[in-house]
Amino acid sequence: MDSFQEYLKGILQQILNSYQILTELNDKPEDLETINKEFSKIKGFLQVIKNKLKEKEYQSDNLVTLHKLSSYYIDNYDFAREIQLLSETYSGDQNRLKNIRLVIIESLNDKKLIEKFQIILSKL
Repeated sequence: MDSFQEYLKGILQQILNSYQILTELNDKPEDLETINKEFSKIKGFLQVIKNKLKEKEYQSDNLVTLHKLSSYYIDNYDFAREIQLLSETYSGDQNRLKNIRLVIIESLNDKKLIEKFQIILSKL
């Protein structure tokens, strides 16, 4: 179980790092690529958590919470289409960049997702 917890810690830390990068961007045209990369990482890591925890038989409260939060996010949020559209047509529009970045950040705070990930990370 220890190596699995270390594995989860690493994934959670990478999600939090990507979130931090998103919060620090300045909405410049070149930031769209970073927004896309960091959102894709977060979505991918959440999918890994969802898949790994689904196959686990023994689950602590933290692992159940992680699985539920990851599943909720994956089922309810996907900005790939919006990011793609933005890159094709409005990549130089700072307001649109800011809006998509803020919507992604807001989505990661739905159900206090990031806050709960930080708490679970500290408990693992």
